[in-house]
Amino acid sequence: MTRRFVNLLQDGETLEEVYLLADRQLRANRNGDTYLLTQLRDRTGQVSGLLWNVGDQQVSHLRPGDYVKVRGKVQLFQGNLQIIMTRIDAAGADNLSADDFIPQTSGDTERQLGRLKEILLSIKDPDLRALMGAFFDDPEIVDGLRQAPAGVRLHHAYHGGLLEHVLTLAEGAVRLSDLYPKVDYDLVLAGVFLHDLGKIRELGYDTTFIYTDEGQLIGHLVMGVEMLSDKIRVTEQVTGRPFPSEKAMRLKHLILSHHGSYEFGSPKLPMTPEAIALHHLDNLDAKTNEFLSLIESDPNAGSSWTPYHASMQRKLFKGSGSDWST
Repeated sequence: MTRRFVNLLQDGETLEEVYLLADRQLRANRNGDTYLLTQLRDRTGQVSGLLWNVGDQQVSHLRPGDYVKVRGKVQLFQGNLQIIMTRIDAAGADNLSADDFIPQTSGDTERQLGRLKEILLSIKDPDLRALMGAFFDDPEIVDGLRQAPAGVRLHHAYHGGLLEHVLTLAEGAVRLSDLYPKVDYDLVLAGVFLHDLGKIRELGYDTTFIYTDEGQLIGHLVMGVEMLSDKIRVTEQVTGRPFPSEKAMRLKHLILSHHGSYEFGSPKLPMTPEAIALHHLDNLDAKTNEFLSLIESDPNAGSSWTPYHASMQRKLFKGSGSDWST
């Protein structure tokens, strides 16, 4: 029987399907009655599912990352499709393919990894090149790059998304280097690699994408600085010379300032040409990927517009007659 992927759902249809439970919350309505709000996911997107008049004892066995069998009806509410569930049960993994539930990069991961390594190991600065080599010699980091998303729900939220994001930034930095010759692009490229590297540990990405305990408490910016400090020590052991202190400080600044402003979580504002270049490269790729992903995953195929996205305070225009769902 053909799966009803999220991007195929239509208003008014009756549904019985298995999805990945990405999140669950018990909430109370105005009358004090509790209901279950879930986020249901497959590889094509995510949809909210609601079950009315349910208590914690009835759903306490359901955990994020579980497969769940859902029965209900699809409904259009304030421009968004949702599932009004009549039943939700745990579903075994038998006869299910994980590939149907976890978003994957559309690129060739090994090719992307090889190209990123080629760019970073061509850095002219010997200290930075040795530092990049120390990271690529760590199999845990390399494997994390193959698997990690760059985000849980927004940009590059799929396996291999972090690698795709970093490679796009690296290719962008290479192309921009002739336009701003006074910017140290060896530093920019090292910062491109390092800026989100802490997400390898900040995020969990085996079955569903979640924040780890360490990720919630510390965050990828601080984690990235810790990983950098560790590999600086390794680099010093390999080269037999101290790593330049100002260069280390500039790299840490790239990590800590790349979000660009305090309101978006940067403990420091960009204060070097390399830091501001990295911030705008990062923001360009993240926002463009987010727009494309929201358009492509919008289940309302017949509309020229996506639903309103509160996080961005806007709808997105898909174009008249466009069908982004194919």
